[in-house]
Formats: sequence, C-alpha cells, structure tokens
Amino acid sequence: MTIDLTSLPRPAIIEEPAHSAILVRQNALFRQQWEAVIATHPDEDLPPFDTYTVEHDPHNISNQAESFREALLRAGINNAGLARFLAFATGANLDHLALFYDVYRLPGETDDRLKVRVILAIQGRSTGGPEERYQAIAMAADIRVQSAKVYRLGRSPVIYVAIYSTEANGAASAGLIAKVTAALTHKSVQLVNDTIVVASAVRRVVDLVADIRLLEGSDIATIDRAAGALRAAWAIEQALGRDLTEAWWTARLMIQGVYKVTPVTAGDVVAAPTEAIAIGAIILNEVEGRAF
Repeated sequence: MTIDLTSLPRPAIIEEPAHSAILVRQNALFRQQWEAVIATHPDEDLPPFDTYTVEHDPHNISNQAESFREALLRAGINNAGLARFLAFATGANLDHLALFYDVYRLPGETDDRLKVRVILAIQGRSTGGPEERYQAIAMAADIRVQSAKVYRLGRSPVIYVAIYSTEANGAASAGLIAKVTAALTHKSVQLVNDTIVVASAVRRVVDLVADIRLLEGSDIATIDRAAGALRAAWAIEQALGRDLTEAWWTARLMIQGVYKVTPVTAGDVVAAPTEAIAIGAIILNEVEGRAF
C-alpha cells in the first residue's frame, strides 16, 4: 500500500495561540496581580493599571515582549517535536529516525527517497518476502534505483523485479541490474526456494495532442509555458505502473492565461506494472479567438 506522507496534517505537540491572544492573557493576569497588590497595600496609594493600551507604557512593553517570547518558544517546541514524525523530519533528524528502522541514508540520497525506503522497510518486515521487502532491498542497493516493481507471471514461482532507474530514459544499465541482483540474492536475503530475475523497466513514450484556447490578453508564450508545466508535473509523478490519465494531463495544462483545453489524444494511457510512461511530443494547437 502506497502511503502519501504529504497528505498528513501537521501534528500539534502543544497549543500554539497567536501572539495577540497571549498578550491579552498576560495583560489580564498582570491587572489581576496588580489589583491584589493594591488591595494588600491600601496605605501606599498605588495607581491602577489602566494604561495597558498605551504603546510606551513600560508594563505594556514588558508584556508584549514576554508574549512574543512565549509565542516563539511554543513554535520552537512544536518544530522540534515534528522531527520525531517521519512525514516532517528532515536532514540529520530524519537520519536518526530512519536508523531506528535499520535504514541508512545513501550518499547523495534525498529526504524524500529516504522516507520511501523507511516506509518500505516497515511494510516489508516479514522475512517471508512481501513485495515491499524486495522493493526496499532493491532501492537500498543503489541510489540510481528510482523505484522497483515486484511481480509474478501467472502461477510461476519466479519472482521478477523491474527496475526504473534515474539513468538515461529510466533504463537500468547492466551494471545496475547486476548490483540489484546481488543484493536480492545475497544469502542473508534470498529464501532458499526463491528464484529472482531482475530486469529494467519498459519505457513507453506517448505523444499528447490537444486544442488550447487562451484568454484575452494572454501572450502566445503561454502555450509553451503550459507544455513546460505539464512536463515538470509528470517528472514528479512519473513512476512504474503510473497511468497517464486524460483528466490529469489536461488539468496540468490549465495554467494562468489558458481558457480551455480539449484533448485530441483521447482516453487514459494505462501502464502495465513494469512500464514507465514517458511524455514524448506535446502538440498544442491554438484555437482561434480569445475568450474573456
């Protein structure tokens, strides 16, 4: 099961009220305490605290400073607490959190990739060989492994592992395949009755064509920017077995200045589990007339 850490809400370690709310509380507390002092010293003719709205009042300045300090302290505690949650941990904090699950950062590995491996390590804890276990081992073998798909063909006992690489066109080189194979067939990993075959994922290139109508006042370069936005979005979303749906790619073309996109390339592009879909040419035909 894929877990999207970015969809999780930010946890609250302690309450984090606004500075203004803290200041109101501090002023009320100060007035209460000052009135108690006045009541216990009736002969000293102490003045009431009624200047808390005056900016240059010393007590008001002190309360504002204390309230601001408390707001910063609360924010600091919450930020420090976030380091204990996988979705929000970064850098060295993430390294220590991953270490708890026996996962080590590879040289040059990003936080996002390390988090994926931590999740796979947790999901694949069983030594019986769930899919996530093989994925975790494959991704730990080399940082060039962007993702791995584990599958069988029919009732065959052979376990196939397709590698989608960060190398050119996503194709895994012979050296990378050999490295992943060695990791998956190591005596401490491979079960005695497992036959494992590692191969590169299949890269499938598709061209996209659509009619595009611009808003009044939009420059013609909007079309190129829309195509660039689509490519950038797919570079993030692209993965093994990820379908390129019509609704998804047309929505990414709806940038500022675009009125309507009508796909000519109709229907969803469905990927097999071992396929990685790549976008080839993006052809956007401008519809005459601008919309308002």
